Amino acid sequence: MPRWLRLTLIVLSSATLLLVAVALIAVHVLLQPERITAMLQKQARDAGLELSLSSPATPALFPRPALELEGITLSAQNANMPILLAARGTLALPWRTLVHGDTVISQMRIDSPRVDLDALQSWLDDLPSGQASVPSSIPSIDAGVHITRGSLVRGNQMLLGDVELDAGRLAARHPFPLTITAKDAQGIPTQLRLSVTPDIKGGTLVLQNIGLHLAHSTTLNLHLAGNARWRGAADASAQLSGKLDHANTGVYDVAIELTPADQSNPLMLALKLDGPDNHADLHIPPLALASWWSQLDHDDGPRLAVPPGSGHADIATIHAGDISVEGLTIEAGDNVPASSTSTAPPPAAAKPSPATKPAPARKSP
Repeated sequence: MPRWLRLTLIVLSSATLLLVAVALIAVHVLLQPERITAMLQKQARDAGLELSLSSPATPALFPRPALELEGITLSAQNANMPILLAARGTLALPWRTLVHGDTVISQMRIDSPRVDLDALQSWLDDLPSGQASVPSSIPSIDAGVHITRGSLVRGNQMLLGDVELDAGRLAARHPFPLTITAKDAQGIPTQLRLSVTPDIKGGTLVLQNIGLHLAHSTTLNLHLAGNARWRGAADASAQLSGKLDHANTGVYDVAIELTPADQSNPLMLALKLDGPDNHADLHIPPLALASWWSQLDHDDGPRLAVPPGSGHADIATIHAGDISVEGLTIEAGDNVPASSTSTAPPPAAAKPSPATKPAPARKSP
């Protein structure tokens, strides 16, 4: 190789290394990972959470500006059990971050997150009570959220594994797609697909063109479509209808209606199911049902009570593990007639009629 060519290659390679070093320094200065990490931690503290990393966030430039996070832990303040543990995460940032310095997350990727349902429930229970209000705007995520190899546990019990989540762009008046796949504790796959167009109009969160598809193994498929509105607190309404296809029993018509609470009635969920050998028309207060459900897992032991709600259901068969029930009929509510064995007065003692009165005894001679 000629000397001049060798010198040229040395100069070019040195210049390239220098440019790469300058670029890395510039990216670190412009992205300011310490500032963005501090911003995320402040947002977590405002929600009563603590966010920590096993090592400082590192910036990346290609294929787009991003921050790499290692050893993510999210816990409730002063809690011993973390809500979320994740091996790593990536926060993708728009190119304008390098110029304007504004902190906008365009995409979030999380690898191997582990969510503990008990820790999450404990944090939710400790939140201050108050009337939830509608946000002033729809939060924007340009390129969505991606979760891989996730799991949902309760203590040491696995509830869902192999969780994969893909969410598209989130913006007002734009269709928002969400897909979740997972396997339950028995390894049976489940998939949820949701599409909805969110918007805020006059202080009301409007969810239009809702499309929901739930598939469990190859046995059950549920399709629902409709719309929903939320004006804050328990002022929510929704109308969804569709089909439930069960491989073993047939196809059912499903209708769900959520009516808002008022001065005399709580938030109420009406569920109708009509199909071969199974019929249901139930009215359930979801907030009271959630409270009833939480009492089944009370710290002092399960507190058994009749679940809230009213309505009628005829169910041909139920299979739950080793238990099978056939011909089940449920009546609930104030208008249900009580059982005759519990309300009818005991029968009066029978009195002999004159026609059956025994003759007086005859004396023996």
